Amino acid sequence: MEQVKDIMNQLAALGTEQTLKTMRRHGAVEPIYGVKIGDMKPILKKHKNDHQLALELFKTGNSDAMYLAGLMSEPALMTPEVLDEWLKGASWHMISEYTVAWNAAESPYKFEMARKWIESDDELTADAGWATWSGILALTPDDQLDKAEIDQLLDRVEREIHGAPNQVRYVMNGFVIAVGSYYPPLAEKAMEVGKRIGKVRVYMGDTDCKVPYPPDYIQKVWDKALLGRKRKEVRC
Repeated sequence: MEQVKDIMNQLAALGTEQTLKTMRRHGAVEPIYGVKIGDMKPILKKHKNDHQLALELFKTGNSDAMYLAGLMSEPALMTPEVLDEWLKGASWHMISEYTVAWNAAESPYKFEMARKWIESDDELTADAGWATWSGILALTPDDQLDKAEIDQLLDRVEREIHGAPNQVRYVMNGFVIAVGSYYPPLAEKAMEVGKRIGKVRVYMGDTDCKVPYPPDYIQKVWDKALLGRKRKEVRC
């Protein structure tokens, strides 16, 4: 597809060595050009919601193109097969945790994919699953969520988080924050679970990034009177 070649050439020209170094420190896997997300926006504006083009871009295996594809796609058109295919093609957590999980959370198959993926022993698959759950909480009206299921997931995080794979610990921690921020029926429990699990240790690469402490983050949301305010989309 000629459009794919054109966009890949544009991405190559937008990549910088500094951004590439930063992304590598965060765990980026080749091939990647090192394009800032903001610099992709003009391309995205021109091709937003071109689902077929997004699918073709993802197939390139280039991280910048895959991330762009995740913003360009139409989640409503996603199928379980394509979501699984995207996850299989995810070479590092920026793709599994953002590109794939965002599209899954906004798709008609969000619950199906989240439930399946968190059961995997593969780190990036479980990473995508828990990130999808956080996206679901941010987007889905409370009356469409199963309180008992979310409650059980909180219990599971408390039991398993410190023994989970590195990146899974990070997204499990994020799940607790999501419950405490977006789901009032269990927000108090999320706060208590966050206190009991304490600070979660995650290797963040050669970066200054820190793992957010759930009680502090949740309290800030409450203080701003934002508890339960849903988002229109999680992709950004």
